[in-house]
Amino acid sequence: MMRSVRDADATLSDWLACADELQREVGKVVVGQERVIRLLTIAVFARGHVLLEGDVGVGKTTLLRALARAIGGTFERIDGTIDLMPTDLVYHAHLAEDGRPRVEPGPLLRQGEDLSIFFFNEINRARPQVHSLLLRLMAERSVSAFNRDYRFPHLQLFADRNRVEQEETFELPAAARDRFFMEIEVPMPTDDAIRRRLVFDPRFHDIDRLVATVPEGILDVTGLPAAAEAIQATVRASEAIETYTAALWGAVRDPHRHGILLDGVDTERLVIGGASPRGVSFLVRAARVRAWLEGRDMVVPEDLRDVFFEVMAHRIFLDPVYERRRTPIVQGLCRALFERVPAP
Repeated sequence: MMRSVRDADATLSDWLACADELQREVGKVVVGQERVIRLLTIAVFARGHVLLEGDVGVGKTTLLRALARAIGGTFERIDGTIDLMPTDLVYHAHLAEDGRPRVEPGPLLRQGEDLSIFFFNEINRARPQVHSLLLRLMAERSVSAFNRDYRFPHLQLFADRNRVEQEETFELPAAARDRFFMEIEVPMPTDDAIRRRLVFDPRFHDIDRLVATVPEGILDVTGLPAAAEAIQATVRASEAIETYTAALWGAVRDPHRHGILLDGVDTERLVIGGASPRGVSFLVRAARVRAWLEGRDMVVPEDLRDVFFEVMAHRIFLDPVYERRRTPIVQGLCRALFERVPAP
């Protein structure tokens, strides 16, 4: 029997049971992505926006549709193109059958304040003007149109980025990337049995029918903000964890001074910026949610380490000479941090 949280005053134990059910049910639809589903669950309960990365056809849209169905509210999507303008997110102007102009709500306004998940496909194909609109949407959960402000209190924005084709693309500015709570890689499944299921089991070929198998409203999206606040207020970080977090922060900003060595990399010039106070606060926020999902009311070092790369890597800005090798270098830097900085 489906258990749902419908009351903002529900206990965190009720929310935890529903979080477990959400992961279980979404995992039946998107198989082989347990870690991705776990990270998305952390983002949901931390109320953070997410940038997804991965090859075409690995199930990113299916995953988000299933997630939207499970948490309640509604789902909208738009595809990034070179000619997309900010107004295209807000309204659609056209000629009706009677020849008169009509203005219809765009994907942002179509569902009103019930909009819970907004998926921006291939965000780096959109122009910087569109990115500017998204900055406000992510920061304030609101947009201005028709001489008024529209607010989306339950909204979480998810986007993905085309990493293969570079023509007619616009890299996201640092300010936009820093607004994303996490950047999550959606990998190609490596397990042979899962690959066979995805290819040969007809259940996975009809996406609409597949998503419809997820129970609706496992969570009540209107209660999520209160639950997120309760988690942050309940899960504690000891003084030792605070000291450890500060040490990781210092080491990632100045790896050379902390004795971190990487093959073929001059760590003295490697990091030119990033890892802001906002980013570190997001790290702690994610770690608290992970501890809660593990059934603890205290953050431990493993909570920080488990979410560190997804929360912090895109906030570490490298010298341009190293940008083409960003992923392996930042992965190596994170591993070196955990080896070099002593955990309590």
